[in-house]
Parts: sequence; C-alpha cells; structure tokens
Amino acid sequence: MKHAIYQMDVEVLDPATNRKKIREWAEYQIAETNPDTIVLPEMWNAGYALDQLEEAADQKLQPTYDFLSHLAWSYQVNIIGGSVANQQEDGIYNSNLVFNRKGEQVHQYDKMHLVPMLDEPKYLQGGNNRAELFELDHVKMGVVICYDLRFPELMRSLTLQGAEVIYVVAQWPAARRNHWTYLLHARAIENQCYIVSCNSSGECNGTQFAGESLVIDPLGELVADGPAQAEATIHAEVDLEKVRDTRKQIPVFESRVPKLYDNHWGKHDA
Repeated sequence: MKHAIYQMDVEVLDPATNRKKIREWAEYQIAETNPDTIVLPEMWNAGYALDQLEEAADQKLQPTYDFLSHLAWSYQVNIIGGSVANQQEDGIYNSNLVFNRKGEQVHQYDKMHLVPMLDEPKYLQGGNNRAELFELDHVKMGVVICYDLRFPELMRSLTLQGAEVIYVVAQWPAARRNHWTYLLHARAIENQCYIVSCNSSGECNGTQFAGESLVIDPLGELVADGPAQAEATIHAEVDLEKVRDTRKQIPVFESRVPKLYDNHWGKHDA
C-alpha cells in the first residue's frame, strides 16, 4: 500500500485556503505517484488558535465531510483525513474522518486525550468513544491524534483488535521533538505494526511544529521521514507481510499473560 503524507503548513483560521492547498496537493500527488492512501495532519482546517476556533471550526463536520468524500471519490484514493476542529452542540471536538476510494466514510474518531500544556481542555471537548478498527483495501487499521501517542494502552487496544497499521496525525511541537520520535518508534516496536505519522510544519501563536513525519516498520526500522520544520510530502509503502512475519518471529501477543495484569489491561481480551 503506497502512501503520500502531507507534512503541511496550516494556514491558521483559514479553512478555505487549507482546502485549496490540499486539493491542489492531492491532484499533483495522484498524477505523479498514484498513491493508494493520502494522509493529512491534525487540525488542518483551522490550526491551533484555540481561543478563536469558533470562527473557523466545521459545523457538524461540514464542509470537511463533503470535501474529503468528493476528493476520495474523484481520484479513487483512500484518505486518512487528519483531523479538524468540529463544532457540535456541546462544544468543539478534534475529529478525524477516514474515506475509502468510493468516497464512503469508513471511520470517525474524536480525540479523547486533551493536552493540558496547550489548554485544550479549556477550549475542546474530549471524545467519549473507544478507538475502533477500520479497513481500507482489506487492511486492518487504527488512527490516533497527537497527544494520544503518549498513552500506550490506547495503541495496544487497537493492536489487540487486529490493527496492522496505526496512523498518528498531529501538530506536535518542536519543543518536544525527541518525545515524538522516541514514542513513534516505541509504539511500532511494542505493537509490531506499521506506524504512519503525519505531523504539521509551520507555526501558530509562537508554537513551532516539529515536522519530521515518520513511517516506521514493525521492527522499529525507519521506512521514511520528513524534514524538520518544513512543508514536505513523504512517500512510503507498507508491506503487510512484514507485520505477519514479525509477529511470528517475536510472538509477543502469544506471550502476554493478561490475567496477571491489572483489571484495565486484562478485561478487553480475557
């Protein structure tokens, strides 16, 4: 499965310009490299001006839903839709959408872990639904958003459901760049799956984003990486046989003893 990953400079509070950038980028990528799946970063519609999000947030996922659905259908490409600020009746959520080649929505996830260091709980609502699997081209996948990366139990729950690829869409700051790279490698190794990440570049309100979107294989080896703090496209292909071979060679999941773990870890797969 071939990926094109958009490490994007997000125009803050300018959704129309961001949609135009994505459309033009996608058109070029389809013509030049014909990827199976394109991946977008976190909060690409409005950026991280949290105290002004009401100006630019989607209203119940519009217009993002129609925009991404039409893009996927027009070019017969799968889309991991990053995430967008999404105004609902009870507040603004940080919402991910996934579309298949037919333009059909196959997944939605609202970010459950909100970042205290950025005052997210003051401005956003946390998602209340468990992260679930979805499939694209018969591949089992999951997606998490930025700060979620710090919670290994979330990523493990997706793997125990059968995920072979987990996407991490983010606007991760350069100030904690080392955490970003170390955690991405750790999650790939401990879950024996591909980690495909898409981080923003650029800056917002004095926060510089790290870039360095990474694709890491099930053994923790780097497949592809983006530059630091610069807009770029990262191309990478994932080989699902490598997931299966790694899990046979190092049978972590067969070696687990959940009955000896605490109740939270054991009850999903007892």
